[in-house]
Amino acid sequence: MNLKIIKSIRTNNFKDDDIMQKITDMWKGASSLLNNQDAITYGLYSDYESDYKGDYSLSAAIEGSDNESSIEIPSSSKYEIFRVDTSDEFGILKAWKEIWDREEKGILERAYLYDFEKYYPNGQIEIHIGIK
Repeated sequence: MNLKIIKSIRTNNFKDDDIMQKITDMWKGASSLLNNQDAITYGLYSDYESDYKGDYSLSAAIEGSDNESSIEIPSSSKYEIFRVDTSDEFGILKAWKEIWDREEKGILERAYLYDFEKYYPNGQIEIHIGIK
């Protein structure tokens, strides 16, 4: 799968006091460029420093490519998919907390190459976690 990067930030879930503002600003900046509302939009996590407690890059992306700002996600990558409860305003955060909890318990072995949130035009959201 090829993803065209629209906008990116570097952050940390636990050490960046401005994380929510950075993420909000990234999506606001990307939204003006995401003019095709029928397309699936991605929140791509990559360039992990270590595990979920380390620094990482987050990018707003769409399917497609241009030579300058595209990332090729290997088709051989394996993912565990978590469906987000979109009726809950904290659904995404709760899904991530479940992912981290499963990882801490040794139930989920993450690869830490690429993970992504997949936002469908109908409002459905899935989190795809790369696994070993």
